[in-house]
Amino acid sequence: MEPITYFSATALANGIRKHQFSSREVVEAHLARIETINPKLNAVAQLVADTAVQSAAEADAALDLGEALGPLHGVPFTVKDWIETAGVICAAGSTERKDFIPRRDATVVARMRAAGAIMLAKTIDGHDNPVYGHPNNPYDLERTPGGSSSGEAALIAAGGSPVGLGSDSGGSIRFPAHCCGIAGLKPTNGRVPITGHFPRINPLADPRTQIGPMARQVEDLALLLPIISGVDWRDSSVVPVPLGDWKEARPAGLRIATYTEFPGASASPDTAATIGAAANALQSAGAEVEEAIPPRIEESLEITRAYWRRPESHSWNEWETTGEHTLNPDDIERSIFQWDRFRRAFLGFMRRFDAILCPVADSAAGHGAASETDFIYTLPFSLTGYPCVVVRAGVSTEGLPIGVQVVAQPWRDDVALGVAHNIETALGGWQPPGL
Repeated sequence: MEPITYFSATALANGIRKHQFSSREVVEAHLARIETINPKLNAVAQLVADTAVQSAAEADAALDLGEALGPLHGVPFTVKDWIETAGVICAAGSTERKDFIPRRDATVVARMRAAGAIMLAKTIDGHDNPVYGHPNNPYDLERTPGGSSSGEAALIAAGGSPVGLGSDSGGSIRFPAHCCGIAGLKPTNGRVPITGHFPRINPLADPRTQIGPMARQVEDLALLLPIISGVDWRDSSVVPVPLGDWKEARPAGLRIATYTEFPGASASPDTAATIGAAANALQSAGAEVEEAIPPRIEESLEITRAYWRRPESHSWNEWETTGEHTLNPDDIERSIFQWDRFRRAFLGFMRRFDAILCPVADSAAGHGAASETDFIYTLPFSLTGYPCVVVRAGVSTEGLPIGVQVVAQPWRDDVALGVAHNIETALGGWQPPGL
């Protein structure tokens, strides 16, 4: 029988409700799994074991009393250490914040708790975290789990957590999900509040950053999305757009564009084969799949560099510490024009298609910190703000997971989820690491 630490959050929530197992059993099993795997993964920044066990006992008591239950009643979850959690250190990868304890939860954390979920831990962000060190990939401990929702992806993949919250500015949910063979969702920009995220990015100045769910199965992404979505009256970018039913978003009749390369980007043979397998699966399900490359897609890296003034010769970490990202008014006007032109070109393309199927990265997880070119396939959709789901669809010749990226029209998160679920069902999705 599959260990309970490999159950989906959906299955755990149903099992707890039906008294098949208790919340305390579930929480303690995950804490035991963390104790086993974290010395190898180094995925956990802060563990809140005692509080989690106490909350699980309270959840079980509430169930016995017949009290009203939330959709995640008694289910554990974890949180990337850029997302604030009341009473638990949120270092966000900064030595200046290594002892900082927030007084309130980020909106998404508060909503998870209100739905009955129980937080187990904060997870390490980034490859070279100056506070906690670097996390490792559960499929090969010498390789990166991706960044920057690194520990989150690694822990979920290895069964230390069923679901979690990550954040994504240029690919920081999608790239780790790809590297660790799990599922991840970057929602449409403006669907999920980023209130309580550090850095506290102004959504007007930088609308790329989004908080989204990470899980082993697509159904769990769909379970969490409506819980964390919606206006909180603090994040000015959030729009109350209804969420469609992902189970009704079947591939049959959908128009899907696919590509594996464009100027400046070329996928490995393993990655190209995985995209091909996913495209074949969608065609078999009745989708109309066409090879087509969005216009101006090769400009995404240039636009990103120009807006954030990051010289090509600098590494990501160097840029974050040099402060060389100041823009003068002419730079700002020029960058916004280029960005808007890029977005308009993509809107014209998406009039023809319901979704895009493309790589997440050019190859499976590598060694060392990520470079900007690792995000060449994800950056375009950070700039457009479209919903993206990543799901495992193949394996490299070295035995490492390969994810695919499903992109839908703005506000059609349901279509991205539905298409990704079809690929997951056809090609197997997450597979447990030998850890």
